Amino acid sequence: MMNCCGLLTLKKEPVPLKSIEVELEVRDHVATVVSTLNYENKEDKPLEAVFVFPLPGDAAVCHFSAKIGQTQIVAEVKEKQEAREEYDDALSSGQQAFLLEESEQSPDIFSLSVGSLPPGESASIRLEYVTELAVQADDGLRFCLPAVLNPRYQPQGSEAAGVQVTSVPASLVPYSLSFSARVSSPRPVSKVESNCSLDPLQYLITDQTQATVKLAAGHKFDRDVELLIYYKDAHQPTAVVEAGQASAEAGILMGDPVVMVSLYPEFPQSVMSSLASCGEFVFLMDRSGSMSNTRIRSARDTLLLLLKSLPMGCYFNIYSFGSRYEHIFPKSVEYSQKTMKKALKKVEQMEANLGGTEILQPVKHIYSQPCIPNQPRQLFVFTDGEVGNTKEVIDLVKKNSGSHRCFSFGIGEGASSALINGIAKEGGGHAQFITGTDRMQPKVMQSLQFALQPTVVDISVTWDLPKEVSITVLSPPITALFQGQRSLIYAQLSGQSSEAAEGCVTVKYSLAGHPSENQLHFSLRPAADTGLTVHRLCAQTLIRSLEMEEREHRGQQDGGVKEKVVKLSVQSGVSSSFTAFIAVNKDSNEVIQGPLVRRNIPTPFGSSMSKGVNRCKIGGARTLIQSLPMFSLFKLKRAPRPMEYVEYQSLARPDVEDMKAAVPDQPPRDPLLQLVSLQEASGCWLLDPALAAALGKSSKEVEKSKPAKANSEVWATILALIWLHGLKMDAKDEWELLAMKATSWLRAQNAPCVTECVEAGNVLLGCSVKKEALRL
Repeated sequence: MMNCCGLLTLKKEPVPLKSIEVELEVRDHVATVVSTLNYENKEDKPLEAVFVFPLPGDAAVCHFSAKIGQTQIVAEVKEKQEAREEYDDALSSGQQAFLLEESEQSPDIFSLSVGSLPPGESASIRLEYVTELAVQADDGLRFCLPAVLNPRYQPQGSEAAGVQVTSVPASLVPYSLSFSARVSSPRPVSKVESNCSLDPLQYLITDQTQATVKLAAGHKFDRDVELLIYYKDAHQPTAVVEAGQASAEAGILMGDPVVMVSLYPEFPQSVMSSLASCGEFVFLMDRSGSMSNTRIRSARDTLLLLLKSLPMGCYFNIYSFGSRYEHIFPKSVEYSQKTMKKALKKVEQMEANLGGTEILQPVKHIYSQPCIPNQPRQLFVFTDGEVGNTKEVIDLVKKNSGSHRCFSFGIGEGASSALINGIAKEGGGHAQFITGTDRMQPKVMQSLQFALQPTVVDISVTWDLPKEVSITVLSPPITALFQGQRSLIYAQLSGQSSEAAEGCVTVKYSLAGHPSENQLHFSLRPAADTGLTVHRLCAQTLIRSLEMEEREHRGQQDGGVKEKVVKLSVQSGVSSSFTAFIAVNKDSNEVIQGPLVRRNIPTPFGSSMSKGVNRCKIGGARTLIQSLPMFSLFKLKRAPRPMEYVEYQSLARPDVEDMKAAVPDQPPRDPLLQLVSLQEASGCWLLDPALAAALGKSSKEVEKSKPAKANSEVWATILALIWLHGLKMDAKDEWELLAMKATSWLRAQNAPCVTECVEAGNVLLGCSVKKEALRL
């Protein structure tokens, strides 16, 4: 009979993880995260505790240590198989050991094994990583502490073996989380927002360049913790030079100074005011089972806005995917009233009923289609990111990056940051995350504006440095520039320079046929108190590039790339897919007696996932798991290697029908979307009863107010624009592009009575919108 003391899982098994403490330090746009995991064995047998958990996909894990009593053990980075064998050997001989490794399928999943925790013993595990903070379209810097791990769908025919790890509904997670953040920047911190309740922001100095904030008490593990940090004058280019490690030899990355340059190109307003009127827009929408209910409704509304905002003369197509994929047209078609109407009819019928999350095949099919001359391809990918073959998808996007730009959207808690950020980065686009109560539409429309910006070509970066200093650029070449978006460059410096020496970096490019350049002068004197943060971010950038190169050449004779990754990972102390952190307590003279019992630490499971019966495929065997748990708790001696994922298969048809019966009636349509749905592809509105109803008026009132000489469509279109500007300015991000299209249509009509129509429309709708505000 098990001694059920302490905190318990759903299966009444004790959980040795008691609490997690997270301290975040943000310096400008770089974050250092220190997580402390506190374990305690309240059982009468020695334990092995295994915790599989998410981290940001671009995190550079750079420190791992364990404290048992007064003994502190700092882990070393070693080749992965060597580290695993050392861990197993330590457990076999009764020693305590700790192993931290990155998944081989996705860089945002880690496994932590705490081996041979004796009865009554406590252990404190310290994990540290650094990461760049992505710039959102509203200039906020986004930090996400992933708390939720959703199942990753493993495609049919995949070689992944799959092991079970543990997940329970977020409300049942039996350990606590505390989270605090310190923010500092050369510029004042204007605000910090979160999807979770925060204590008030505390400024540490009067110029507001330093501040602290904490998660409010009582936080539940039902969501990722997301912080949005806003600085005043955020778009300032910066350069940080960091001194090398004193103990490392000169000539290697860790021994030389490293510079991190952050650039924000500013494009001329004359260029930005004329958005592109061509392009091939391909929308790829996730319709797996986990996209049900509010997610799929939001996806349908978003596609409506996108289709209404496309420019006349472009081409488009819509794909959707689950275990299989569908497309509305066999190939991209020219955008017209007829093709838009047909697409919208299909969009209205979309449900989250296509099974699992096999994204690779539809992406392959899209890339197999020939590009249309003079119509640059823009791919928009929407997914909740529960994909097992992340690296394969990213590699495919990179392989085709020369022929398109890729914009990605992670939907809901637990979306894979590795996938969402990876495909946008390799596809020269922009990534957005839609979590909690975020509306999908404004973020998507911001990305469409990026896609309609003129394409920047002929990008080059040149350096002007003192003659005794040479530079080696370690970042991949910049392939995409967007107005107001940050580009990062990492470079290694060698040679000696004086304290007062300066460097200069110049980025040149061509925009809409006009040559442009941005220049930044910076001091070569190393910044104080940066630790080795920039070196580790640089090492991470280089490691990811080399890993991708290794996957491209896998199966060929040259195995040297993997050795390079292992060497760099060991030298820099930054984890990779080929290495792991290993710590063995060699100071303890006491051999731990008795058979080792495994306890899998439950990971929170997103509350937005489909309820009901989930079918999971685990190493070929099918089991039915009631309610939400992705993985079941169980005991075994050692987990099969390498760590893989369960396959998440959506519900079979009868189950889906049962679920549909339990779903409440759909809410009434939003008035804004009702008006948008009536717009023609050309940009105009028709004068009909449906428009009057959307404006909250009767057909008689609308007809009676129309100036006598006014054209019906001109009158209808001006009324719609007045309604948007007068009553829906809070949603301008969503309708701005389709309003620009309506304005262009009105100008092309060269219609009389525009002033009279604006005046009459204001009276009818109770607004006071000026003609200039409508750009007429």
